[in-house]
Amino acid sequence: MVLIGVAIVIIGFIVRLNPLLVVTVAGLVTGLVAQQSLFDIIEQFGKAFTTNRYMAIFIATLPVIGLLERYGLREQAESVVAKIKAATAGRIINVYFFIREVAAVFGLTSIGGHAQMVRPLVAPMAEGAAEAKYGKDLPDDVRQNIRAHSAAADNIGVFFGEDVFIAIGAILLMKGFFDQNNIPSDPLQMAMWAIPTAIAALIVHSIRLNMLDRSLDRRFGNKQNKSAGKGE
Repeated sequence: MVLIGVAIVIIGFIVRLNPLLVVTVAGLVTGLVAQQSLFDIIEQFGKAFTTNRYMAIFIATLPVIGLLERYGLREQAESVVAKIKAATAGRIINVYFFIREVAAVFGLTSIGGHAQMVRPLVAPMAEGAAEAKYGKDLPDDVRQNIRAHSAAADNIGVFFGEDVFIAIGAILLMKGFFDQNNIPSDPLQMAMWAIPTAIAALIVHSIRLNMLDRSLDRRFGNKQNKSAGKGE
C-alpha cells in the first residue's frame, strides 16, 4: 500500500494533470498510508525544499533565459546551425545527448537542463537544421517531434550517465537502503555496473535519433528533390 503513490503519479500523468499537483498528492497519500502524521509529511516537504533549493534555481534561471530569448537567442541558434551543411536535427540532438551523458558520468549534472539548454538552444538548433534542409514551412507536428526528442535526450543522458558517478544521489540512496536492510554493498561496484547500461543507452538513443533523420528524409525528401528540380 505504501507504493500507492507510484500509481497516483502514473494515473496523474496519463490524464495529464498538473505534474506538481500530482507529485504533491502522491507524497501526501504515501505518507498517510505509511501512518505518518500530517505535520511530519509537511516537514519532509519543507526539508527537501530547503535542501535542494529548487526555487532558487527557478527564480535565477527563468528571467535570464527569458531575457536571452527576448534579444534573439533562439533566432541566432537557428541561423548558426542553418549554415552548417552537414547538420541535421538528429545529429544536433545526438551531439548534445553525448555531451550530457558524459558530463553526468563525471557528476556534472548541472551542465544542461530543459530550461537552461534544451528550450533556448538545443531545440531551436535542431529545428534550424531541419528548416535548412527541408524548408521553413515545417508542420507543427514535426516541430513538436523534434522538441520532444531534444527534451528526451536531456532526460536520458543525465539519467543513465549520473549513476556511473559514485557520489551522485541515486548511488548514495541505494547504498543507504542496502545498509538499512543489512545488505553488503559497494558504491564503486554499483557505479561500475552502471557503465554497460550507460553505453547501451548511448547506442540505442543514437539509433533512435538516426531514425528521426530518416523519417524526416522519407517525409520531406521527395519535396526537396522536386524543389531542386524546379530550380534547375
